Amino acid sequence: MDTRSGAQRIQAAMDEVSVIMAKQHKDPALRSACRAIKRYQSARFENTYHDLLSTSNFGPACGFFLSEIYGDRDFSQRDNEFSRIAGAIERIFPQSIVEIAVDLAELHAETERFDAEMATFVLRTTPVKATPEVSLATYTDAWNGTAACGDRLKQLNMVLHLGRRLNRVTRIPGVRLSLKAMRIPARAAKLTALQDFLERGLDTFCNLSRIPRGVDLFLQAIEAREHRWMASLIRE
Repeated sequence: MDTRSGAQRIQAAMDEVSVIMAKQHKDPALRSACRAIKRYQSARFENTYHDLLSTSNFGPACGFFLSEIYGDRDFSQRDNEFSRIAGAIERIFPQSIVEIAVDLAELHAETERFDAEMATFVLRTTPVKATPEVSLATYTDAWNGTAACGDRLKQLNMVLHLGRRLNRVTRIPGVRLSLKAMRIPARAAKLTALQDFLERGLDTFCNLSRIPRGVDLFLQAIEAREHRWMASLIRE
């Protein structure tokens, strides 16, 4: 059991992300390869969940996961906010929200580490290009070459845990109103990216919970499809 405070866990995760990003800043080829890995993963996610993304019931939840976890986007603003308020987050937000922030920070750090490891493998095993393209074959090679199955399974479990945490928090009376009331203080403290994530996450899972077994069905679909995807990559 992790005995560190929420603030300590967030700071540790952000320190790890900072080291990873600094290395990429010094190595443009590595940064380019990481972006290529992320583009491939984002496109793969869209393909795997194209049917759910097109529905009114599950589309918003899929879109939330795609943009906030699996997406090819720049999280530097959110990272900066996390780093800046890590020490004070337990004074700013209620405990239920702090736990979500901890889950997100640690998931983000793990994801960046896994992507960087795969990108490093790609650079080591393919001809150097200004902007490497990642194909299924390239991705499969990197997956197996870095023994990524265990890492990605851990990542998947963290994603599912975050989803269940968001679902539980939506059931706390008044939590959404309390969070919305923090918009002005969050803007004043320059915490808009974190505030937007929290609001969007809670709204997404609140709406999903109105569908009979909506959250369970959605998370079960994520778990089953990701397991199938990972199994398809493993080489004997």
